[in-house]
Amino acid sequence: MAGEPDVVIIGSGMGGSTLASGIAASGANILILEAGERLEDRPENRDQRAIFQRGHFRPKETWYEKGGQGFNPGNYYNVGGNTKFYGAVLVRFRREDFEEMQHLHGVSPAWPFPYEELEPWYSQAEQFFQVRGALGQDPTEPFHSKPYAFPPVPDEPAIAKVRKRLQENGMHTYSLPLGVDIDKWLAKGNTPWDAHPNSFDGKMDAETISLTNALQHPNVRLKTGARVTRLETAEDGKTIAAVHYTSFGEAKVVRPKLVVLSAGAVQSAVLLLRSASEANPRGLANRSDQVGRNFMNHNSSAVLAISPGYRNDSIYQKSFGFNDFYLSDGEGGPPLGNVQLLGRVSGAILKANMPAYPEWLLNRISAHAIDFYAMSEDLPSPESRITVEGERIVLQWVRTNWQAHLDLVSKLKRVLKKSGFPIVLSRPFDKRTPSHQCGTVRIGNDPSSAPLDVYCRAFDHPNLFVVDASYLPTSAAVNPALSIAAQALRVADHMSQADLKR
Repeated sequence: MAGEPDVVIIGSGMGGSTLASGIAASGANILILEAGERLEDRPENRDQRAIFQRGHFRPKETWYEKGGQGFNPGNYYNVGGNTKFYGAVLVRFRREDFEEMQHLHGVSPAWPFPYEELEPWYSQAEQFFQVRGALGQDPTEPFHSKPYAFPPVPDEPAIAKVRKRLQENGMHTYSLPLGVDIDKWLAKGNTPWDAHPNSFDGKMDAETISLTNALQHPNVRLKTGARVTRLETAEDGKTIAAVHYTSFGEAKVVRPKLVVLSAGAVQSAVLLLRSASEANPRGLANRSDQVGRNFMNHNSSAVLAISPGYRNDSIYQKSFGFNDFYLSDGEGGPPLGNVQLLGRVSGAILKANMPAYPEWLLNRISAHAIDFYAMSEDLPSPESRITVEGERIVLQWVRTNWQAHLDLVSKLKRVLKKSGFPIVLSRPFDKRTPSHQCGTVRIGNDPSSAPLDVYCRAFDHPNLFVVDASYLPTSAAVNPALSIAAQALRVADHMSQADLKR
């Protein structure tokens, strides 16, 4: 389609691609600008030494802590965004996550709308991403208006044994809702999918599902290698008049009617801040001074349970979790969080964090271990924020609710020891691991305290939407991908009925 696009979407991750799919049938001229390229189908995609030891896919960039210390972040720039490497756990926030919730050291605020508002879009997203799951296993599961699209990914025999032990010790294990065609994934190679790149190998990610669907429409175009540098407003300082980007070193500009920012919780905030002007000296959408603030990253740890008498010959492992400590500590105390299996951790993966040990020894340990992921809510705080200092991205992450996470790990260790694992080790994830970054451009009802309204439209700019993890007002304690997709579908429906008909 010739001429200026009606809609420019910045980023092809879960939010941007799903929104593009949602509005594609409108006939609007849609251009998706993606800084990265498509992941190639290469041997490194299933090479755990390349992925975890050599960091083959990690970006060649440096972010900075407040005070100047640099670190290499684990965010990826490619078509499909971070979903290319995600664990494909497509789970709903609990109904209680939309309400104010008292935690051990703070309050998780209520959303500007209840769970019931997003529920139909959760159901639509589950069907769209072909989620495998089962209802009726998890007591914290909220109401579903539709069943899952497919039955759950089965437990492998060694995993089923542990699930049975946990159930005998009072845990309400449930099959993780997963966006994975397990037969197709394993046909390519016997590895887990968690943290492994996906090249149309069976993982339902933003590229393989949303973008593929959107690009079937002739009015949708994708431009890769297009890094957006700033947004320009009209003279009134309100309307976004132009999107500036570079393509293979050449500066370019496009002038759409609507702009959808979906570059991720960090980069979306960075772009808004870098687009400061005389009319908007603190950056775009920032009348509230909240852009970049309320950065959240789940408090999370890897927990390895080891028993000489247990043999783990599983390949993918990641098939169940439990929420017995999600809404309380199990004894009437405050919420602690979610527990779910990690993808199978091999000796090659362990060596990335234990380089002094020989891989053959780590493989022996792995053969007698099962690997869990403990995840607790990080509460929003205005002091936890993203800022820019010239070309530098500065991450000032102020952890909250950390003691609750330590309590969750302690509870999990006790349960695992009771279930036949005398040795249980844990290791927290740090800022280098993007454990579900979110919250930097949050939604709300009050423009004095939130940059976006409930449809992710900027209060300050009527033709600007921000549709990615940055919209989340809270992080809850489960994986956010489905909530991002559901809100993207909700926003797409709203845009199709209003903005795209003008």
